[in-house]
Amino acid sequence: MMEKLRQIALWFDDRLHIKKLFESTAGHHVPKSSGSWFYVFGSGTVLCLMIQLITGTCLAFVYVPSADEAYSTLEYLTYVQPFGWYLRAIHYWGSNFMVGIMMIHMAQVFLFGAYKYPRELTWISGVLLLFTTLGLAFTGQVMRFDQDAYWGLGIGTAIMGRVPFIGGELVTLMLDGPIIAGETLSRFFTLHVFILPGTVLAIVALHLRLVLTKGINEYPKPGVVVKKETYQQEYDAIIKKEGVPFVPGAISKDMFFSAFVILAILFCAAMFGPSGPTGVPDPTYIKTAPQPDFFFLWIYSVAALLPPYTETVVLLGGPLVAAIVLFALPFISGTGEKSARKRPIAVLVVVVSFLTLSLLTWYGIHSPWSPRMAAWTTDPTPAEFLKGRTPLELQGALVLQYKQCRNCHSLDGIGGQRGPDLSRVATKLTKDQLIRQVLQGGGNMPAYGKNLSPTEVDALVSFLLTLHPANELPARDSATPATPPQRAGL
Repeated sequence: MMEKLRQIALWFDDRLHIKKLFESTAGHHVPKSSGSWFYVFGSGTVLCLMIQLITGTCLAFVYVPSADEAYSTLEYLTYVQPFGWYLRAIHYWGSNFMVGIMMIHMAQVFLFGAYKYPRELTWISGVLLLFTTLGLAFTGQVMRFDQDAYWGLGIGTAIMGRVPFIGGELVTLMLDGPIIAGETLSRFFTLHVFILPGTVLAIVALHLRLVLTKGINEYPKPGVVVKKETYQQEYDAIIKKEGVPFVPGAISKDMFFSAFVILAILFCAAMFGPSGPTGVPDPTYIKTAPQPDFFFLWIYSVAALLPPYTETVVLLGGPLVAAIVLFALPFISGTGEKSARKRPIAVLVVVVSFLTLSLLTWYGIHSPWSPRMAAWTTDPTPAEFLKGRTPLELQGALVLQYKQCRNCHSLDGIGGQRGPDLSRVATKLTKDQLIRQVLQGGGNMPAYGKNLSPTEVDALVSFLLTLHPANELPARDSATPATPPQRAGL
């Protein structure tokens, strides 16, 4: 029986050359030093891609890419289809993990000098993969076609429209027309399901081919520099002396890491669920804070923090400069030292980049960039701020509520977070300062001098002057001498 099976296997191998194919791919020899935990992020990225392809295919069986049906199929998947919400969650978290692991992989490649000669094209194909993956993540958010997706796409379109000379044409190309409509969704569906995945698979094939032909970068040692004249001979000597087959010699850590990634994605999907839906896309209801997916939050923060006169230059010029630097890197610094221990500037670049992205992402999650447009109708005024107030002060509380001040300002944490909490405002500003702030505005606050009558301003300021703790005196004008308290019997 075993001999018969052996003959069948040899028959297939004779025609398909399976043994040769294995030896030239999974069985190719790599430096023994590359069997390290630092080298697991490339295989982790490929694993995430496989998860995305499988879950995306399953979702496509149900999803209908039309303006009328997209949101309803999203709700069906989330609330009706058995485990549909979990499938969506795996796809969503797989996307986040893929982008994150790919960025860590590129940082590791940069720190280990693996972009240097003769692996320039390997690095460039990796950069192309990063940009294409970000395109997949963006188009995937549009596929949800809820309020976040609709207004997030509106912001992306507004940025695209700022491109000099051809901005309008790019917007029309992006939306398949002047507005976001059913044709827009069809266009993004084609990008997300056909064009971008096909592009990613083609680049992955090229990337793996380059890895096989030029080899996996050896673990860098301080003092061992790259010279174009001698590097290939030195690398061949390393392979001859200590090379091991990738399978099974160096794959063990990749397998453990891949198992960890799968468990982490499944855990996050079960614990946190999918993203959205956040409501039917409605162009008549302006969503002021359409929060993008996790790995675009830093762009969201940059757009919110930039002064208006720098937005166009930074939002358009920043990505262009970054792309030029990434593509030019292997040609600018293609030889020399590889070890991060001898390249402090490279380490500083990675540390500063990740700290900046992390800080901006944190701001994107926690900072209230926009008003809560429903606060003035849904958030009540806490009762303790109304007790014992005079009729004029109560009228001021109504002005604060019905002039939509609560959209940006909270009282005891209830209300919008765009501006400061007003619960203690009387301890910080005097009456004259409050009047000036209301009439003239300042900082991020607009001027309300033309929107409020003198009677409304008087009532509003009278109410604001009562907002201080009982055991704390209100603010006073430092130019006016304080009147000392009268002592009993004097």
